[in-house]
Amino acid sequence: MHSDPASVRASIRKYVMIGAALLVFTIITVAVNRVHLVVPLAITVALIIACVKGSMVAAVFMHLSDEKRWIYGALLLTAIFFVVLMSVPFFTLHDTFGKHQPAIGLAEHTPGH
Repeated sequence: MHSDPASVRASIRKYVMIGAALLVFTIITVAVNRVHLVVPLAITVALIIACVKGSMVAAVFMHLSDEKRWIYGALLLTAIFFVVLMSVPFFTLHDTFGKHQPAIGLAEHTPGH
């Protein structure tokens, strides 16, 4: 970062704009909470807002937007591993190995038992 006055003003303006955007997204988060969406949709909306806010903080306040390309590579690798790990429960739900067992307490209600 340069220390000339124009550069300092530009940096301050950028920080203030990101701070204002974070405030707006926080207000949106509270407003969405008041709407009482169904749980899956509420979680999805909350995660999208959190990802946007987290990306803004990481890019500006943690200066990732000014870093070298390998930082973005590490960030991309982290995102890929996040998606893989979040999809593990999906793959275990569709696992076809073994015999299907009814849930506990449902055995007496299933036909044939």
